Amino acid sequence: MQLEEAVMHSVNRSDVEDFLFAEADLLDQWRLPEWLTLFTDDAKYEVPCTDLPPGASPDSNLFYIADDRTRLGERVKRLMKRTAHAEFPHSKTSRIVGNVRIRSRTEDEIEVTCVFQTLRTKDGTTDLYFGSSNYRLAIDGDTFKIREKRCLLGSEGLRPSGRISIVL
Repeated sequence: MQLEEAVMHSVNRSDVEDFLFAEADLLDQWRLPEWLTLFTDDAKYEVPCTDLPPGASPDSNLFYIADDRTRLGERVKRLMKRTAHAEFPHSKTSRIVGNVRIRSRTEDEIEVTCVFQTLRTKDGTTDLYFGSSNYRLAIDGDTFKIREKRCLLGSEGLRPSGRISIVL
């Protein structure tokens, strides 16, 4: 059996689901510094505007969020401070991740898609963010690291909330 075939047999959907469920749990508990450790040093985290085609690039299009690993680290630091007025006190969130699919695999990386629903409650208002996420996961021993996460919002816009102050 070749190495690539061995990798394809050793990684299964339930392993990926466990990883994505653990990520959602870290976010719901506002354990953002710990969540940040799930990312590779060359990672990207992107949330394109709702009217863009799925393959749009942040180099030539407006994105709600287009962070590399450094900017993502700065975002986490800001959100954890009391001076982050949009998120202090922190919103209460509840995430549901489903329809997890492994789209492709190589010996060191897998591409995964899933759907998500994130309920966010703050200041007496509950907002629903929903859509799909595309991941590129680096295989790191017996676990994964996020090399890329792109959240494609399913709504036509951000109203009624008008902003994304949480991590999707």
